[in-house]
Amino acid sequence: MKNNKVIEDYELKPVPDDKRKGWFRLTMVWIAGIVALSATALGGALGSGMSLNQAIIASLIGTFLLSILSAVCCVVGAKTGLSTALVSSFALGRYGSMAVSVIIAISLFGWFGVQLDLFGSSLHKVIMDVFGLNITPSVLMILGGILMTLTACIGYSAIEKLSIVAVPLLAILLIGSVYITSRSFSYDQLNGIALTSDPLTMGMAISLVIGSLAVGAIIGPDIARYAKSVKDATIASFLGYFVGYSIVLFISAILAKATSETDVVAIMISIGWGTGGMLVLILAQWTTNNTNLYSSALGFSVIFKKVPKYVLTILAGIVGTTFAISGIYDNFIPFLNVLSILIPPIGGVYTADFIFRHREYNFRNIRRIPNLRLCSVINWAVASALAFMTTPSPTGFGLFTITGASGFDAFIAAFIIQLIIGFIDRKRITKEEAA
Repeated sequence: MKNNKVIEDYELKPVPDDKRKGWFRLTMVWIAGIVALSATALGGALGSGMSLNQAIIASLIGTFLLSILSAVCCVVGAKTGLSTALVSSFALGRYGSMAVSVIIAISLFGWFGVQLDLFGSSLHKVIMDVFGLNITPSVLMILGGILMTLTACIGYSAIEKLSIVAVPLLAILLIGSVYITSRSFSYDQLNGIALTSDPLTMGMAISLVIGSLAVGAIIGPDIARYAKSVKDATIASFLGYFVGYSIVLFISAILAKATSETDVVAIMISIGWGTGGMLVLILAQWTTNNTNLYSSALGFSVIFKKVPKYVLTILAGIVGTTFAISGIYDNFIPFLNVLSILIPPIGGVYTADFIFRHREYNFRNIRRIPNLRLCSVINWAVASALAFMTTPSPTGFGLFTITGASGFDAFIAAFIIQLIIGFIDRKRITKEEAA
């Protein structure tokens, strides 16, 4: 039986050239995945813990570093046309890739549950405040989970279409909110407003920005495999992270300063945009959770190759929704934080390995991949250990700090170690050929 074209998502093979997209559509997908309650809450935290000038500087530096991280990873996806799970098989071997797939998949559908939990509880509050209706958060989580799972089942094409609709609407609502609040405050007044929470240092703020989306940058190949060219993938990464994400953080910081609130939905209700707040919530969580579930199913596809991706997506959606209803936000966050620490060094391994072995990163070689590339796996383990050492307790040991963003530390460490491994291998091969 032929695959249904509506749900064909090339999870186990390269995306064909005629299905590739330009930078604009890719940028819409990136921005839609980035804009979520967690992003606006981070911007609000920067606004409440720093002056507006400092929040903007921290956002620019953090998102610039994130965009570099994303672009480097997306180059590999654009070149190969393969998902993160398949790309990692070239660097870590078949069994190493399975471990990567499990960690990415469980982590992302876990975060799907977290975002869905936030969606249900926040939408419950909006409906109560605006319409006076008391709808149980669990019911809203189930409805939201069904919507998010349906679009993720179709795959990239559905995510792209939703993103192209959602991003302009989200932009209008966020920019409109800034316009409304700006009529009461000048920039200098906003910048001079007293802090409403514990102060953040510049280093802490930059680390928070990097840490917030480091995992999303590492799994960039899941989106970038649809890029027409490396140039399109790189442009989209910078526009999504450096431009799109930084603007969301700026706007959220401004709104936090003007209203002394950090919750963007509460802010919109306070300035009279009740239905607007609800629309922001639905669109932001829908587009972000699509990406979480989509990448999770791509990871599972590498392990359960005979099970259609849409079936894996539905199962992941059911599990994620069950987690949300059962209170994942309170019970599973530490576990998900641990998994999230293990993902950034994977990017460091495959990007550095790609520099030396890019000719081997071809789908035609997929059957010749060894079961294990031991040096790369050891590198992953060492860099992950470093991440745990630099991550504050209770998730990590908090023994010391490097950049303050443990995921970024782990990526850089894995990248450097893998470069060393590559140089050694190249010298060995050169000597063998000379002999």
